[in-house]
Amino acid sequence: MSFAARIPTGPVAESVEIRVRGRVQGVGFRPFVWRNARDFGLSGYVLNDADGVLIRVCGELTNIEALIGEIRAHAPSLASVQSIEYQRFSGELPDTFEIAESSAGQSNTEISPDAALCTDCAQDIFDPFSRRYRYPFTTCTNCGPRLSIVRSVPYDRLTTSMAAFDFCPDCAAEYADPSDRRFHAETTACHVCGPKARLYRFDGKPFSFDQASMLDDVDAALGLIQRGEIVAIKGLGGYQLACDATRADAIGRLRKLKHRDRKPFALMARDLDVINRYARVTAEDEAILKSVAAPIVLLEACGPDQLQEAIAPGLRTIGFMLPTTPLHALLLRRMSRPVVMTSGNRSDAPQVTGDSEAREELSGIATYALTHDRDILNRVDDSVVRIAAGKMRVVRRARGYAPAAIGLPHGFERGPQLFAAGGDLKNTFCFVKSGAAVLSQHIGDLADARTFNDYTTTIGLYRAMIDTRPEAIVCDRHPGYRSRRQAEDMSRDLGLPLVEVQHHHAHVASCLVENGWPLNGGRVLGVALDGLGYGEDGEIWGGEFLLADYANFERLGTFKPVAMLGSDAASREPWRNLYAHLLAELGWQSLQMNFSSLDVFRHLERKPRATLDAMLRSGFNSPKSSSCGRLFDAVGAAMGLCFDHQGYEGEAAAMLESAVDHDALRSEDEALAYPFTIPSLKETGLPYIEPLAVWNAILGDLVLETPVGVMAARFHRGLARAIAAMCVKLAARNGQSGSRFDTVALSGGCFHNRILLEQVTDRLEAADFKVLTQAEVPAGDGGLSLGQAAIAAAQLIENNKTTGGNTPCVSVFQGAS
Repeated sequence: MSFAARIPTGPVAESVEIRVRGRVQGVGFRPFVWRNARDFGLSGYVLNDADGVLIRVCGELTNIEALIGEIRAHAPSLASVQSIEYQRFSGELPDTFEIAESSAGQSNTEISPDAALCTDCAQDIFDPFSRRYRYPFTTCTNCGPRLSIVRSVPYDRLTTSMAAFDFCPDCAAEYADPSDRRFHAETTACHVCGPKARLYRFDGKPFSFDQASMLDDVDAALGLIQRGEIVAIKGLGGYQLACDATRADAIGRLRKLKHRDRKPFALMARDLDVINRYARVTAEDEAILKSVAAPIVLLEACGPDQLQEAIAPGLRTIGFMLPTTPLHALLLRRMSRPVVMTSGNRSDAPQVTGDSEAREELSGIATYALTHDRDILNRVDDSVVRIAAGKMRVVRRARGYAPAAIGLPHGFERGPQLFAAGGDLKNTFCFVKSGAAVLSQHIGDLADARTFNDYTTTIGLYRAMIDTRPEAIVCDRHPGYRSRRQAEDMSRDLGLPLVEVQHHHAHVASCLVENGWPLNGGRVLGVALDGLGYGEDGEIWGGEFLLADYANFERLGTFKPVAMLGSDAASREPWRNLYAHLLAELGWQSLQMNFSSLDVFRHLERKPRATLDAMLRSGFNSPKSSSCGRLFDAVGAAMGLCFDHQGYEGEAAAMLESAVDHDALRSEDEALAYPFTIPSLKETGLPYIEPLAVWNAILGDLVLETPVGVMAARFHRGLARAIAAMCVKLAARNGQSGSRFDTVALSGGCFHNRILLEQVTDRLEAADFKVLTQAEVPAGDGGLSLGQAAIAAAQLIENNKTTGGNTPCVSVFQGAS
């Protein structure tokens, strides 16, 4: 239907009100509208308000239609238009087209993610004739901080931490000129009027640097890094710790002082030429590195030069990013080597954002700090992505991506406003409003008290920024989750119902949302593989095959339940899972009889076996779990990759993936893939993936001294084959024609493993299944809250239909295309 058909034809000049919703504030949207409206000879005005952008315009209908067409097709690069609505307008309008003052009110718009330094601003800071030469806080409407500095919406300077800085005359003129790319760019500033960078010693002692060789404080900080110092840098969304990535002494000190034994360090390089010396960069990788999000990209470490093993111990991938801000670009201008750029914190604590906090927390790690006087209002870590199965996959969703809204699929338009609390590991939370989900940036692991405090504070900030009024609170079923306790407190304090959602059902629902699966789309088989989650039966799940839609699920299959010796300790110490698996499958006597010559046997023999055996007999502190993640831990321990202790969550699995011999993966006979079987559990009759033959094959290969890379390839191929075989088995109806399902959704943290994801996807597609995977939202617990929100919304919508009630909601009217 055309625009003219929707608005009755009248005089030549019509007055129309146009409402644009989505991510349309702080991205140069108003000057974009201003320029186009003037080009089309229209009068009226455009303004920001709490619902997005409001345009009231007068002119010929064909020209108004042309303006709407431009908005649809050529909106600014940082914008994301969710909907355009329009209707006739009868009020007074000016004779020219103007940009009006913003208005406040209930918020119904998106907060923009922070954006990396754009090409134009990079040119400014390196041009000696520019008034912003070497100014480390140069921005425009196309780049710079957003979420990290915003306090509320509408997004205007007074609602950000830039409110503390008054414009100089030159910046004020740029800000007021609609033809300038800094028009209403709220972070506009310069040397005269904006934030200032300062280098100082944490201990307060004076120091000096050679003015002849050091251009300014930022350049002096680089000189310190080049001399082997660790420098704390106040970045975009938090402090970072930086050192020369080629100096073993600096890396060793950083690991020791930060208490980060083995977890990989992120790297930053001034340009692609530097990265190419250390890693393989594909065209897809390059596009992501240079994108407006500028995340950390996991790359294959196979360049002509090699980095220190201590950068990413035991791994074949390294995480690189390009400079994300003018400060970083200036810092690395003279640096031809990569720099470690890791979060400014001690291991497992939240990233430091405040200056006094930095002195308290980081002075024991770094001697110097490169800081500035612009406050960080919202903590935002660096995002992490990788290419897998032909797509960019977000592993950690934060700077550059969060909190961009995610539109919910068809059927959720009239759903309720919700808050979903997420999980306890790799936490994010989610608000649902107006048919869209706002997923928070990565918060972290809530076991740390400071991270939990950051979690509760950030929830409050989002509620204020989004101006949402949830009608229900959603949480994981696990009774011990800290996120659940937060949800329970909110439910009680706000007098709202609490909706419990099973962990793995939430994983599957998150995958469905991202793939636009409609509310009435029917059931799929969800394959949810992760570390652990609380099951419907009170047991610990982690390798599940669920026939699911949004509202309900049925558990059709699982992995073999095996004891987690020491409960939570089994997640940290892989040998515990190995011992439990081997005793469950072979028994100690058989293991001793056949494999006593192996190192792995001798290592296990030295463990407190009498205590462990008593725990297995009694079940004390040894709950059974169907976890795929714990299976990876056990196999990694057996192959000697990570035996005693994991330096970070998922280390054994990461090392097992990294160890894979890709020639063996591609070319070895399929018959050599480790053989799983699919019997049924005696207690429930549920089909399960049985690894008995796998353990015999692994131990046999150890006796034969088969290379670990070949063994790792055989394990991945065998596991992927078993998962696909289980899907085929479950699709068949007993004695009936047709299939239970034709679509399989893959989710859970184990699918961050590129090899497993690609192997399973290929095998399922070869079996004629449609395969849904996750890319924009993490497959692991970072996407859990999105699935929780979708399930609760579906259940409340269904309940509303059943009871005939009227669920309060805010609907979004989509304008005609």
